[in-house]
Amino acid sequence: MKIITWNVNGIRAVGKKGFLPFVERERPDALCLQETKAHPDQVPPEIAAPAGLQGVWASAIKKGYSGVATFTPVAPLEQRVGMGIEAYDNEGRVVITDHRDFLLYNIYFPNGGSGEERHNFKQKFLADLNQHLKGVLKKREVVLVGDYNVAYLDYDVHDPVRLSKMSGFLPEEREWFRNFLALGFTDAFRHFYPDRKDIYSWWDYRTGSRALNRGWRIDHICVSNGLLPKLKACEILDQVEGSDHCPIRLEIETTSDFPKARGASR
Repeated sequence: MKIITWNVNGIRAVGKKGFLPFVERERPDALCLQETKAHPDQVPPEIAAPAGLQGVWASAIKKGYSGVATFTPVAPLEQRVGMGIEAYDNEGRVVITDHRDFLLYNIYFPNGGSGEERHNFKQKFLADLNQHLKGVLKKREVVLVGDYNVAYLDYDVHDPVRLSKMSGFLPEEREWFRNFLALGFTDAFRHFYPDRKDIYSWWDYRTGSRALNRGWRIDHICVSNGLLPKLKACEILDQVEGSDHCPIRLEIETTSDFPKARGASR
């Protein structure tokens, strides 16, 4: 099964920047987008169902803000929009789909960089998410993809000393990530590339940092440890443009008998 996650920074905008050819080329079995900034009725049909995939959307009440969507060739066994906490669900941050061998969480984590109020909102979200996952992991395996808005290793950012006081790389956020992994998760990219440096998933548009590769690795795919034997590959597709983030691709063995995306492999 091929899973791709990508913060597209506006699905309508990325639709004009090579999004459809990318999806046609990759043919994922699950395409998880964050920061869609749209409701499904606001986008053209070819974007609302890219490459014939059908979507489960969590859209923010506030128009043009946040939002996630998970696309699959056929409907998942079950689907859930939101985490059951109104403050987060109103912002369209979570879609959960059941793929028999695991639950797939597609999450757009809050950005805490705009001030104390949003910083505190983000910290509460992180704590509540860990509490939620503790219960889930007692029953199911989990793949959690998305824009975590947290980098946790020194070499996950281009300048760890200077950025240590910025949201997304604060000591308490890095500690949260360690606690999250301790619940029973593994960072899939680091599973394959534990020491690889200078590989990022987000670059600041305003400073032209992508050309200089001055980035952050804040987009992640983490899997519960019971799935580790099934992992085949995890790659950061940092040559793919169209957003200030780039996609990440996971390949994992499954026992699912769902129809494959045309041209895709499990």
